[in-house]
Amino acid sequence: MRPAFFDIDTQIDFLFPAGALYVPGAECLIPVLSRLNHYAAAHGIPLVSSACSHTEDDPEFREWPPHCVAGTVGQSKPLETLLEKRAVIGVAAGEYSIAGAQQILFEKNRLDITTSPNFQPLVARFAADSYVVYGVVTEYCVRFAALALLRTGNPVSLVTDAIASLRADDSRKTLDEFTASGGRLTTVSELCAR
Repeated sequence: MRPAFFDIDTQIDFLFPAGALYVPGAECLIPVLSRLNHYAAAHGIPLVSSACSHTEDDPEFREWPPHCVAGTVGQSKPLETLLEKRAVIGVAAGEYSIAGAQQILFEKNRLDITTSPNFQPLVARFAADSYVVYGVVTEYCVRFAALALLRTGNPVSLVTDAIASLRADDSRKTLDEFTASGGRLTTVSELCAR
């Protein structure tokens, strides 16, 4: 199997209580996020770590409070979740070198990762036959990524103890939608035992 891991929006503005759009309890995910990311590196699994990257006057701020402004501390990822060899794919469409990277920091400026012109080309480059998704927020950005990857026709697993939501009911609905669409639920210990 040739899996690829998708670590969705695990940024300081979402994970820490002082963050601009803190997800309650999300700081507790950092050890498992680190474990998953380092597991991917140890097993030669491509890792895409999406990251919101907004301008100060981003149109998204009409719907959401300002967050993850490019270059701010809130836009960055916790050090524990970063791998040594990284490449960045920016918001602008283009050809980006990912040669030798253990972790691809995939910048986006909308909730839905598929709105990035670089998403489909990146997925095609991996030629993965399965996907693993985790991060924040379950009912928003994680949902978009997981459902988009299911549309590839390949198996997709969502790591239930490596996600966090804003509302429990919305999270349950998302998990139901995901499994009804053919997705599989897993845990960190189950995944890392393979």
